[in-house]
Amino acid sequence: MFPTRQLTRAMGTYLAEEPRYSFLSRLGIAATNHGVYCGGGWRGSGQVIEPVCPANGRKIAQVTTAGPEDYRACSEAARSAWPLWASLPAPQRGEVVRRIGDALRSNLQDLGDLVSLEMGKIKAEGVGEVQEFVDICDYAVGLSRTYAGRVFPSERPGHLLMEQWNPLGPIAVITAFNFPVAVFGWNSAIGMACGNTVVWKPAESTPLTAVATMKIVAKVLEEAGAPPGVASLLVGGPGIGAALTADSTFPLVSFTGSCAAGKQVALKVQERFGRSLLELGGNNAIVVAADADLDMVMKSVVFACIGTAGQRCTTTRRLILHEAVYDTVLGRMVGAFGEAVKRTGDPLDERTLYGPLHSKRAVEGYLAAVEKAKALGGKVEYGGKVMDREGFYVEPTIITGLPHDSPLVLSETFAPIVYVLKCKSVEEAIRWNNEAKQGLSSSIFTQDIPTLFKWIGPLGSDCGIVNVNIPTNGAEIGGAFGGEKETGGGRESGSDSWKQYMRRSTVTINYSSGLVLAQGINFQ
Repeated sequence: MFPTRQLTRAMGTYLAEEPRYSFLSRLGIAATNHGVYCGGGWRGSGQVIEPVCPANGRKIAQVTTAGPEDYRACSEAARSAWPLWASLPAPQRGEVVRRIGDALRSNLQDLGDLVSLEMGKIKAEGVGEVQEFVDICDYAVGLSRTYAGRVFPSERPGHLLMEQWNPLGPIAVITAFNFPVAVFGWNSAIGMACGNTVVWKPAESTPLTAVATMKIVAKVLEEAGAPPGVASLLVGGPGIGAALTADSTFPLVSFTGSCAAGKQVALKVQERFGRSLLELGGNNAIVVAADADLDMVMKSVVFACIGTAGQRCTTTRRLILHEAVYDTVLGRMVGAFGEAVKRTGDPLDERTLYGPLHSKRAVEGYLAAVEKAKALGGKVEYGGKVMDREGFYVEPTIITGLPHDSPLVLSETFAPIVYVLKCKSVEEAIRWNNEAKQGLSSSIFTQDIPTLFKWIGPLGSDCGIVNVNIPTNGAEIGGAFGGEKETGGGRESGSDSWKQYMRRSTVTINYSSGLVLAQGINFQ
């Protein structure tokens, strides 16, 4: 299954000790690292983990994870810091977030390279992810001066009816491996600008990115004189996530991960009447209508299907082609995938277009899906194999011949596999798009205005992200990011997503000299 030389290569030093990876030392990453930032200091009393580089299978460094006492200290620090942080005027909090954005700008290339090294996405995507954190900081600065309630007409004379938004308190943020910087950025920048303190549990397989990111954030907070505990980091396993989920200290738990894990988080948080913000799986489809611009389709489909080696939650998993263009698009896709694979390589090489899967487990999941597809009668039009090179590289894969409602087609495999389906009409394509239990992202390629409005209307795509003539992935920060159905219903980043991090109070102020009851009630 895996090349022999990958398994037998001698493990000498950690990558963090090698000159080629000097950007790690500039980010404060050494061969051994603490994985807990709490109350203004670094610590860790749990197990030692050794994250692996997906491009070569070698260990990068050591990280000491959080133990029970570390968890309790972080929970208490977040709780203690909150009244002080929430009492600062929102524009002052926004100024601190602005400084965080500036610090990230100064470390853009190095932190982006660490994302590529530890997660496995190519250099342009790694830097782009850090840029996303920078952008959301800029957005949060403006938000700190503009988020507002409303004033409503009161039916009672001498009364003011209004709404007031206030921060929730400490919030827990649990993130996934595939976006080890950006998702924390969405939650922390908006959450902190709104007056919350933040405790972050990153994925256990990308702890170094989390440590480096928190070092940047922590330095800004310390220099700004922010209360210790405004932002904390807990590197650890499922036990840390379970503790955050059950802890009533955190009125909001933001969770990014699988549908199955998200369901358990939601149930546990609901037991204590907390809020959960869920960003879960996606089985995203692109619909190609008969009148589509096929050149635009091809440019979009390659990135949509194989960008980040198919490990974005918005990756296109299903390609629904009108029968009039099916053969043409499929043929061109096979050629385009072949050209992209020629640029397989080290994610840190700027020439690389296609990188590895994140882990050995991901490779196993990919192989299992390919074999199951073939057993069900599917045809592998391109790919389907592990590449003969070190690291966790697989071929991007195109599969045809399976029915639109096949359980395999309607399940999410977090790998570069796309199922190509042939439809007779846009109406049929919309029905197939909506068959998936998840409802994250979707896109249609068409030049027809009525078709466009049908797609985005009430009887069109049922996803949270509904695109036209662009891929399913690569969302901007200005819109709300999230999906419907088993994707969880959460919304992060732009638009009015800030409301997820705040509580709303309806306020009635009587400034008259008498008491007037609503609805004309006379209670005397």
